[in-house]
Amino acid sequence: MDYTNHIVISGDFIAYTSLSTDEKKTLEQQLLQLFQQLETKYNTFSRLIKGDYLECVVPDPENGLAVALAIKTFIKSLEIEEKVENNRTRVFQTYSIRLAMGLGRLDRFNRAENIIDGDAIYRSGRAISSESTHNKERMVIKNTLFFSSINEELNLNIDAIISLLDHLLARATSRQSEVLFLKIMGNSEKVIAKKLGVSQSSINQHSTASGWNGMDKAIRYFNHTLSKIS
Repeated sequence: MDYTNHIVISGDFIAYTSLSTDEKKTLEQQLLQLFQQLETKYNTFSRLIKGDYLECVVPDPENGLAVALAIKTFIKSLEIEEKVENNRTRVFQTYSIRLAMGLGRLDRFNRAENIIDGDAIYRSGRAISSESTHNKERMVIKNTLFFSSINEELNLNIDAIISLLDHLLARATSRQSEVLFLKIMGNSEKVIAKKLGVSQSSINQHSTASGWNGMDKAIRYFNHTLSKIS
């Protein structure tokens, strides 16, 4: 049994059925590439379940918010064709995925055998299940980021922050989300400009418009707070 805390992120795609078969295949391929990037930077372990659900173990809990936001912004950066006959496509473009971070111990965690079991994954899974919009005719989406731990005061503090981040991310465009993702992954504006083939001032404008400064402070606060209690 591992007595150290982990964060497990459970993710449930919103309006997944609005995607075409080709879009679903592309999304899956892109996610597998994302999982590799996250493992390289944060030593995470990620898996995709049934196409529309993912789980990600973050061994160092202080990195939990950065990883969750990386997943969220990466998916929002993907170009999805808006279908006139299906307004759920716009819902996917706006919200993309519902993510819950569960902080706790893992009784069993084995990468090679694909085993994740313990309080952390129970917490993230329960949070996602309670918010699911599967099989509901009318979608009412209030929040897409959640946090659960045994510490109620910590839950309140983190919830206040991620509620504001949720609001920022819902307004972010595909290109802004791409810039945010690359920043979260540690790239400078100069490097991002080169990657995207645009000017550095353009990257700066996207960063400012999407609220990067506030997001960066939130990530730093989360990192500082969780590193003291994990």
